[in-house]
Amino acid sequence: MKLISFWQRITRNRKNKAHPLEQDVNNSAPKIIHRKEHALSRKDISEHALKVLYRLKKASYEGFLVGGGVRDLLLGLHPKDFDVATNATPEQVRKLFGNCRLIGRRFRLAHVHFGRDIIEVATFRTSHDQAGSDQNSGDGVTKDGMIVRDNVFGSLEDDAWRRDFTVNALYYNIYDFSIVDYTGGLKDIENKNIRIIGDADERLQEDPVRMLRAVRFAAKLNFKIEDSLSASIKANIHLLDGVPTARLFEEVLKLFLHGHALASYELLKEYDLLKHLFRQTADNLDDTGDRFITQALINTDVRIKQNKPIAPAFLYAALLWPAVKAEMDKLKYEDLSLLQVYQIAGQNVLENQLKQILIPKRFGIPMREIWTMQARLASRKGKRPLKLLPVPRFRASYDFLLLREQSGETQLKELCEWWTDIQQVSEEEQLTMCKKVTMGGHKKGKRPPKKKKLKIVKENG
Repeated sequence: MKLISFWQRITRNRKNKAHPLEQDVNNSAPKIIHRKEHALSRKDISEHALKVLYRLKKASYEGFLVGGGVRDLLLGLHPKDFDVATNATPEQVRKLFGNCRLIGRRFRLAHVHFGRDIIEVATFRTSHDQAGSDQNSGDGVTKDGMIVRDNVFGSLEDDAWRRDFTVNALYYNIYDFSIVDYTGGLKDIENKNIRIIGDADERLQEDPVRMLRAVRFAAKLNFKIEDSLSASIKANIHLLDGVPTARLFEEVLKLFLHGHALASYELLKEYDLLKHLFRQTADNLDDTGDRFITQALINTDVRIKQNKPIAPAFLYAALLWPAVKAEMDKLKYEDLSLLQVYQIAGQNVLENQLKQILIPKRFGIPMREIWTMQARLASRKGKRPLKLLPVPRFRASYDFLLLREQSGETQLKELCEWWTDIQQVSEEEQLTMCKKVTMGGHKKGKRPPKKKKLKIVKENG
């Protein structure tokens, strides 16, 4: 579907009967795009999402497909997630669906499970100053202007105006298949704008993660961040430092693991947001490190387009590599082996990174293994290489080594070629290759340096 033809269809003179919402003088007259005036089709919507919408309708509740699912369908994209908004409370939704689980405290949601597919159902929210009124229910809590609990329920209009960006505030109505637009989201889609709803400073103070969401949507859709929002991000960037580290971990995965990693990285640098996620990397980012991360993210985007799996541990190892290199430079003059330098540098960097972003053990441990394997790959003495080939982390570590060489790290070309060749020959030829390698060992009579005790990093997970 071409967006320009879609826009021409929705802006033509209507002959249809006015929608009930347009007749409500108490509402702010939303733009209603009738079924014949848009190209969004039920055949493109998840069958599980449709099941949820139809059951809500059958139970006489309002039901709307909302957010990114509507936005992406209008742009001709294929959304992975389909979210539903309704006037039914989470408890009422749970009574309707035996396969429903309620989650969240800050933001109470209903998850309706269909095997591995989950349809997220949210009750219409309103602003916190409406809590306790006759029309609204639930509770909301703010702390220093930041929302820490957001469960004040309201109407469809309330819900539209409290969403973050206009392009995410579009509703597909299952009752008559129309699209409801209170905030001008359709116009911003046409103009390729990311525009926040309401006062930008206030909305970013409510939830600083909206800065990262703005970057993510701009990167994904190739949209421009609207000027006032852009200025507000730069003025309020410090607020990100108060966001829980666990939440930032999830946001980083969304930035880099959905096919637009490189564009996200460039915007993070442009808005000086990188240092609020990876301060050590930002402080030590030279041209070589920037090329390394850029190539890693290009490869990540390609793999996602090819539907190949992505290892978050490899991604984090790449994003933190400039910091590890800088830490190694501080240690190289100490009486340590190369392996010890890698181990200590990796531990120090990870320990500091955990203060900004929570990295679970299932990712932190393989990250360090990828780094320390760089030292083992550099040592080809005897039969050591043959013992490394079957190691589970070998392939990721080998790919990491190739990235280092491609980004301009010196004296790695011969090593990369050797490891490439040894994977392609027979076992007999592998033994021959190992024998031919000239290694620089310790001088005769000189004992190797004593190993220093390594401080153990306590990772959260």
